[in-house]
Amino acid sequence: MDQILIKDLLARGVIGISEKERSQPQDILFNIVIYTDIRQAGRSDDVEKSVNYRTVAKQVLAHASTIGRFTVEALAEDVAHLILEDPKVTGVRVRVEKPGAVRFSRSVGVEIERFRE
Repeated sequence: MDQILIKDLLARGVIGISEKERSQPQDILFNIVIYTDIRQAGRSDDVEKSVNYRTVAKQVLAHASTIGRFTVEALAEDVAHLILEDPKVTGVRVRVEKPGAVRFSRSVGVEIERFRE
């Protein structure tokens, strides 16, 4: 299956369980792989025949900045389901990381894969 990549998309939002984490937005890093068939878009040079990565990025940024999740697991599920709403998407891999969340680590996070049922 073909893949559309969105790498190192940086959002700001409330994520975490502690009072400090919930008191102000923090960085949230997304890496997304969208599984879709891009042959028609490649032949026609028509973005409407593909998944528009700019639209997906805007949706993810808007969601992350407003939802206020407690866990990266829940945020990853949200984003996967959001992307799977596009009928051209057959599956998605979503990595969500919180840079600097754990001392002595660059980031912590989760990675999930979900497919159209």
